[in-house]
Amino acid sequence: MSEDISINGNNGGGLIRSITWKQGTLIVLGIPVLILPSLFDVSGILWAFSIVAWTVSVIQGFVQNIAFGELITTFPDAEGIPSATKRVLTDSNMSRYHYRKFIAAFGAWGYWFAWTPAPAIFSILMADYLSTYFSFFGGMNFTLLSVTIGITVIGGFMLLNMRGLSGGAKAGLILAILSIVPMSVILAATFFMGDFHLSNISGGWLPAGWTWGPMDIVMLFGCLGLMQWSACAWEGVVIYGPEYKNPGSDVPKSLLACGFICLILYFFMSTAVFGALGVNGVEEAGTATLVPIAVMVFGEMGASVAVLLLVTGMLLIIQTGFLGGSRSLYSLAKSGNMPSFFTKTTKNGAPIWCLLFAFIVNLALIFVGTPVAIIAGSGMGYCLGISTALAAYYITKTNPKFKDLPRGWCAPRGWKYIALVMIMIQLFILLPCLGYWNYTMYGLFPMTIGMFVLMIYVPIWFIVQHHEGKNSSDKSVDDIPI
Repeated sequence: MSEDISINGNNGGGLIRSITWKQGTLIVLGIPVLILPSLFDVSGILWAFSIVAWTVSVIQGFVQNIAFGELITTFPDAEGIPSATKRVLTDSNMSRYHYRKFIAAFGAWGYWFAWTPAPAIFSILMADYLSTYFSFFGGMNFTLLSVTIGITVIGGFMLLNMRGLSGGAKAGLILAILSIVPMSVILAATFFMGDFHLSNISGGWLPAGWTWGPMDIVMLFGCLGLMQWSACAWEGVVIYGPEYKNPGSDVPKSLLACGFICLILYFFMSTAVFGALGVNGVEEAGTATLVPIAVMVFGEMGASVAVLLLVTGMLLIIQTGFLGGSRSLYSLAKSGNMPSFFTKTTKNGAPIWCLLFAFIVNLALIFVGTPVAIIAGSGMGYCLGISTALAAYYITKTNPKFKDLPRGWCAPRGWKYIALVMIMIQLFILLPCLGYWNYTMYGLFPMTIGMFVLMIYVPIWFIVQHHEGKNSSDKSVDDIPI
């Protein structure tokens, strides 16, 4: 397939098959940057054992994402994981208000909320780094600085991605070179310049009061629930299933490439940080864990360089989250679970109103002012969205209706049972433990934010079903070129 092709076979009539597995990989290559602020969030509980936890979390991503690779290649024209899930859980004979339709839609909404807030979170963090380390920004009102960054950066990515997904892949390549490579060099330098000390890890392996009792286990799983928001998020490559030129080969290649990159970098980054700083050093550095390491390696000028690198990495994450959130919303609308105008695309296949909506939502979330309050609810949405999608995969492997469908790529035999176990872990271990972790660390506010955003979809869904369900149930709403 040598040229861009519209899925619906018309000009400007939907998402376009315009990217290869390499471009899909580049779009989500910023995922490893998420470990830097999260290292601080869990270090106070797990200390250097975080290295093991991060590695386990990425391996969990392999377990889940292998299932998603088969799911999305079974439905290669589905607009990502939520759309494929809807095709499995629903059919044309169901009433508009059937509970299975709601489950599919609510899971998709949770998945949307998992991706969408990343631009707001990192706009706030960018403002934090810039105001802390550069006096020019330090004198500005913090909220105004955050909003200004949000309008400039998120708005810029919105305009860029109006040209289609391949333009986002090119931006991903540039930002990856400017962020992942220099950060890796700084961290690698600690091993060769004498700043890495294994005693920093062995001497602070776990807190002195850690007993592996029930509450310690709950907090450990709470950390894993938080970690998966970043360490497993490379499943985002399958969101672009309808935009790969050859989904059967591009999806698994992109998944495996992203997975191995994350596995190496998450272990390497966490090991380098704890080995160079120790537990106390990580606590003193706060979310800016790379700054003191840069100072160790390159001197005082390293701090400024590190901040600039972190800001560049955050741009890559904003790009990734912005695209993921807009595609998830597009999938909801195509499934008849959000207003149909969200399915409108530009002539280049970009979902214009989804991009605009993501821009507005993120600007509003910036006023929350506390990244962890946003991440808390986003992590809860991730648990719900992932468990619903895993359930859909299990059904495709056990229900005769789906067992004979052609599959562009197949997971190893027996993977359906592993997926079933992961559903139980997501719903009955990670989700409640994450909720307890949030309450213990930050109080009721993050829980309130998360529950409000998730539950507000209940009346939205019923309103959409009432007004648009008659025409959109199990039918794709025609895209309107702009």
